[in-house]
Amino acid sequence: MPQPFPTLADFYAHGYDTVIDVRSPAEFAEDHVPGAMSLPAMSNDERAVVGTMYVQESPFRARKIGAAIVARNVASHLEGPLADKDGGWRPLVYCWRGGQRSGSVASILSQIGWRAQTVEGGYRSYRRLVAGMLHDTPLPHRLILLDGNTGTAKTALLHRLSARGVQVVDLEGLAAHRGSLFGAVERPQPAQKAFESLLAKDFTQLDPARPVVVEAESSKIGDLLVPPSVWTAMRTAQRIRVAAPLDARARYLARAYADLTAAPEALADTIRQLVPYQGREQVDAWLKLAAGGAFAPLAGDLMRQHYDPRYAKWRSRHDHDEMAVIEAEDLKDDDLDRAADRIAAVVERG
Repeated sequence: MPQPFPTLADFYAHGYDTVIDVRSPAEFAEDHVPGAMSLPAMSNDERAVVGTMYVQESPFRARKIGAAIVARNVASHLEGPLADKDGGWRPLVYCWRGGQRSGSVASILSQIGWRAQTVEGGYRSYRRLVAGMLHDTPLPHRLILLDGNTGTAKTALLHRLSARGVQVVDLEGLAAHRGSLFGAVERPQPAQKAFESLLAKDFTQLDPARPVVVEAESSKIGDLLVPPSVWTAMRTAQRIRVAAPLDARARYLARAYADLTAAPEALADTIRQLVPYQGREQVDAWLKLAAGGAFAPLAGDLMRQHYDPRYAKWRSRHDHDEMAVIEAEDLKDDDLDRAADRIAAVVERG
């Protein structure tokens, strides 16, 4: 009998050894239960062919051909990723809606002797739980925003806060983007639904009775939207602002964005995107600094001319409930440790 999961907490505490997603690779790439293993019952092309056959030819023929495809693919999985699983292994299997694909795979695994189970309602039941949390109901957690001008090491401070036992959610880390024009990282951003799955899992594992620190962001991180429930909570959240001298922020950014400064063509392409905002003459000056390897001066000038004025203008238009302003002098490791201690104390009091 398929296993029901009434809440996300129930889903994440499933108790099985492995969660197996037997949907197609394209479905898995769009979203999946965090930590699930992809063992497709059908490839993308195979699923399309069987689906078309079901609609245009014959449901019976489609099921017959589909069963043969699933059997071949499961045989490949048994000889590959599952070859080392012992007799006590307990997998939890899901497909799109808890139907034929997961049932077929779980049946084969059970015949071998494994205690395989399927998910009632499949991926769709899981997605409804995620959407309910992030779209349809208020977030139960009280958020505190870690705010500050560009280059104030907010992400590094989040990690230090987590190490000190403070509850945090790293929005930029989950979104694989650092939140600005220069924010792209080496790995691609997840799909929107996959981003929401990661967010839902992080929030579900946190205690709603204690505050959660997140970095102050806009409603969009790269190509991804912050889900409505989280964004609503962020808009009304109290803030802790980090302040640091421009020179210290410039040096920090030159270190933190070493991946981008090591890719001169990508850096130049990104700088050129500022022409509509700053004009050709200014952008040419920045390109010259980049070409000469003057990355700290470049970062300082970008903040002075572009980012800081925009941040100041935005702040002037919004009311803020600031809990504290944390001064950091040089943004090196010792300084960040001290700042994290002070932030943690404010969160604990707050």
